[in-house]
Amino acid sequence: MAPNRGPGNKDLYIHEIDRTPEYVEFIQKLTAFHEKRGTSFEPEPRLPTMHGHVNVDLLKLYKAVIEKGGYDELNKVQKAWGALAAELGMHHLDSKGIGQLSFQLKQDFYRYLSAYWIQDQYGREPPPKEILEQQSCASKNGPVLTRTAENFKITSKRSGEETPSRDERPGESTPASGNRASGRLREAPPQRVPFQPETGPSRQTRHASSQHGTPAANTAHTPHTPHTQHVQHIQQHTNHHLPQHHNSNNPLHLIQAQQAALRGASCSYTPANPETASRLADPFEPRPLISVPLRPVNTPGNNPVEFAKKQRQLRIAAGVPDAQGPTRPAIPGIGFEGPNIYMRCLQALRSGIPAEQAFALNHLVKISFERGDKYKFESFLGLAEGLIEKALEIGDLFYNIDWQISYFNDPDNQNIATLDGLTGTSDILERIEKLVPKPILDYMQSAEFSDRLLRVTEAVLTIRNMVMLVENAVYMADVYPLKDLLCIILHLPNLEMLVEIKHFALDIAEQLTPWLILNSDDPLYRTLLSQLDSTDRGTILTSLRAISRISMNLEATNKLQNVPTVVLQNIMNWLLLNDEELMDACLDFLYQYTAVVVNVESLLKAVNMERVVPHLVRLLAHGSKRVKEDRVLEPERKEPPSEVVALLPQELQEKLTNTDEPQRCFHWLISLFEEDAESHITQIAIWQAYQGSFGSLAGGPRNMLSAADFIRNVSSVFSTARAQIVRRPGQTDMFIIEGIRARTLPVHYETKEEYTRCRWMVPKGLYWKNCNQFFLGGEKMWHHVLTAHLGVIPNEHGKIEDKEIDTSCGWENCARYPKPRKMKLSELTRHIKTHFPSSAQKRSFESLSLPSSSESASKKQRKGYVTPAKTMSLAWEQTIVTRDERNPNMEQAAGIPLSAVLVLRNIARNVVKTESQDKLLKKHELGGEAGGWNEKLFRPVMARLFEVMTENKAMADYITSLLQLVQDD
Repeated sequence: MAPNRGPGNKDLYIHEIDRTPEYVEFIQKLTAFHEKRGTSFEPEPRLPTMHGHVNVDLLKLYKAVIEKGGYDELNKVQKAWGALAAELGMHHLDSKGIGQLSFQLKQDFYRYLSAYWIQDQYGREPPPKEILEQQSCASKNGPVLTRTAENFKITSKRSGEETPSRDERPGESTPASGNRASGRLREAPPQRVPFQPETGPSRQTRHASSQHGTPAANTAHTPHTPHTQHVQHIQQHTNHHLPQHHNSNNPLHLIQAQQAALRGASCSYTPANPETASRLADPFEPRPLISVPLRPVNTPGNNPVEFAKKQRQLRIAAGVPDAQGPTRPAIPGIGFEGPNIYMRCLQALRSGIPAEQAFALNHLVKISFERGDKYKFESFLGLAEGLIEKALEIGDLFYNIDWQISYFNDPDNQNIATLDGLTGTSDILERIEKLVPKPILDYMQSAEFSDRLLRVTEAVLTIRNMVMLVENAVYMADVYPLKDLLCIILHLPNLEMLVEIKHFALDIAEQLTPWLILNSDDPLYRTLLSQLDSTDRGTILTSLRAISRISMNLEATNKLQNVPTVVLQNIMNWLLLNDEELMDACLDFLYQYTAVVVNVESLLKAVNMERVVPHLVRLLAHGSKRVKEDRVLEPERKEPPSEVVALLPQELQEKLTNTDEPQRCFHWLISLFEEDAESHITQIAIWQAYQGSFGSLAGGPRNMLSAADFIRNVSSVFSTARAQIVRRPGQTDMFIIEGIRARTLPVHYETKEEYTRCRWMVPKGLYWKNCNQFFLGGEKMWHHVLTAHLGVIPNEHGKIEDKEIDTSCGWENCARYPKPRKMKLSELTRHIKTHFPSSAQKRSFESLSLPSSSESASKKQRKGYVTPAKTMSLAWEQTIVTRDERNPNMEQAAGIPLSAVLVLRNIARNVVKTESQDKLLKKHELGGEAGGWNEKLFRPVMARLFEVMTENKAMADYITSLLQLVQDD
């Protein structure tokens, strides 16, 4: 099968649970820990990803979080949980899905692993569940490792419910607009005071006026303690709101007024005239509200069952006999919630009532899709039988038959409508052939017919959703009526209204066949083969997969016998289509089919294998791409700078001698030096080299530059050159020019063409040394060697006499003619030319080493002091590969090329064991070419097989084993 894909068509690792002994032991420890702690625990939490829902491996999650430093450390890094989810194989396409996935992963660790993490890693007692598991995992609640009941406050109040104290309020001088800029919340608006009209007379009495006019009269001798200030403040407001006929000196009236002031909003009342208001109320602080924790109390009204149970326990504890009074009749719907939705749907399905069955099937479809990882047949006995019985009602819709399942072995029962529920109905296909279809229009049905067909479809869809779980598929593999149901559905008339339910039946078969052993005469096997005559691509794909997976999870061999010739020919034709999914399914089928010798014999008779094998060889390069890579044999090497300056070639010496300053200096510097920011040369060395070239001209008609002017000209020619003084402690200072270096070979100052040094060995005193003359181009060098070193003078037409001479090649380190010998002059000259760089080689070297033409001319010049790296270019074919989880650096073949080579290997292994092989060998004995079927099939493609083996590293081992089988034959 093809690996899972992600964005960019990249392979992705998908998270799954590794049920190792370590994992089982870890889950058992967690279960015991949560039972002791009294918290809920989900062993396999379910998270949504781009590839569907996955079950979380809590052991992998636990180890990954510990490796990152723990839960609290991981929360400090932004988007750390999203990155952790991707490392564990949980992926999503959009940022919203990634955010939801990372939050749920964090929440799962917080609920199920955080308390265990604290106890396991730190040996501490985890915080109580009231402040850990029962709280949100939001970051505002702080770290869990240091959380205690004392430093953690459960914030259940609404904002604005508690009045802040005076110290918490902003100063009066603080502008309101500064709150938002400074990061504080805006100040709450003043509380509205409900209007309370005065009921006293509108005209004030003298006593009342005096009370308002002299507010401090009664408090002149009262000490200003907080308590007295509070009482005075209450008295002021009380006197102000008392009716005018009340006596403020009456203690009863005063107490009533104080109580009224404390109850209502009048305590914060501000008089309309601030000048007549008392200043004693300024330092008043209202009493803060006290939050009272509430807890639910069971009463006969809200929870009669729990209330009665509690009362009964109290009576038993007090020793009062439990008198059983007359029981009241139960009221429907009160005190009993009824069964859960799962049992409700099961009982409704088995009831036979159409309305109840419609309710059950509607909910079962949703439950099987949303909770397919938990909804198991073995937990609800009778559910599988009920769904199959409902799905069998399709026979009454399209045939005049009512299918019934019998779980009693009655050999005398001749009713074709009775199916064997114990061992399956072996003649189900023959019974279906006897049925006469009803005349039904594909695009026009009654409402009753449509409703019944919808219920049947929902029943089949529920089975299809549930068998996607491996446990349900194993369970349904032993339910024999389901195989009969699949045969009945797949042999229904070819109507468009039945396309959907037939695809559901094929999906069920695809999940069941890995757990089934199907012989060649099995009705389901014959039914699946008949689907390969369809023109529906989806039907063909699912049928091929279902057939190829027969007995895949069992020890039995999938022999795939009695496959019709038409099916084999169709499969070979489908391999020619540009449909990767269909080709992959066909190759999987052929891999299973060619593993049996009898099937290879049938394949030789059904199709032309001499055309099939070359096409399978072509598929070895399916999806391949040409990969090129340059391997560095020797890295680039930079020559160290030298103080030795090369001599000018003779022709440049003559040109520059007749040139005036400062042009002579400019041309000399360009010819013998180049820019290098990491090198330098001493000023004395470069000046002495210049003096050595043109010092003889001093005092002549052409003037010479002074040393200072010469040094300044160096900076004018090279932008990177600058004169510097290097201070050396204990030694004399060194004057250098930084940013240039001497060339190893001079260049022409106009064309920038590099000169070639003559390396012919000549005697100089007691030693042999290089000639060391420079020439521009190989032709001048060749003419110099002929005339100066070999003593050959060309005639007036430029030609030389091809005479025999006794000489050797004097080029440095030449191993071809190291000693004198007799040879033709033409032979020697041909050899000497091999030492000269040809113009074609020089142009190709410059094209490889120089940048593009759009760059400046200064950058195009090749650096003479840099020896280019020696590289080797490699090219090979690469097809689809996958990484081994145990060894990620190892690439393994996958996809269509792997399936094709496996089919070829099966053919090469089993074709020599067939009867056709013996017949072919006997035919060759009588006369003809030698060799069997392997020689006939694989000899034309041997060159291509060797090519794939040498250029495709991932396929090399498989091709090698194939070639061994072919050559052994």
